[in-house]
Amino acid sequence: MLRFKVLVSAVPLIAVAVIAKLELAPSPQPCIAVGADTVALGSAPFHPDLRVDFTDDPALATVRVALAENPETADFVVVDDAPIGEDQGCGLTAATQLVSLAADPPADAPRIYLARDDGADGPADYRIYVRSSRVTAREAAALLVGARRHASSQPHAVL
Repeated sequence: MLRFKVLVSAVPLIAVAVIAKLELAPSPQPCIAVGADTVALGSAPFHPDLRVDFTDDPALATVRVALAENPETADFVVVDDAPIGEDQGCGLTAATQLVSLAADPPADAPRIYLARDDGADGPADYRIYVRSSRVTAREAAALLVGARRHASSQPHAVL
């Protein structure tokens, strides 16, 4: 009977350990290559190199990103039809620049306005096309802005 009690009390601990492993297992983060470097969306516990903010007011934006209707007119395209494997995605290295969507951004953080591609909100700095189950338009815009900022700070980076 004592063995049964020990087994029954161990089952919840095993379940918690399995759930924690699933939650803590790193999933492939959206990323983009910038020359030999990588820019990826960062999340806790990593400290981001760049925080970006979003606004609904085009007058407050420092960067305007339009949502393109088709991939041919976009500067950056995200489409994920195929399932992601363990060996796909970007590996985090010391050279990886992390971009985060900040709830409390610093004053100098890029402020992104997601606009329609019809031009009604004014000219766009970039156009993105996103058809993904894993990457949102906001995440794609943040990656593009982070990659452009990183590329402009590197003398020979190619995006």
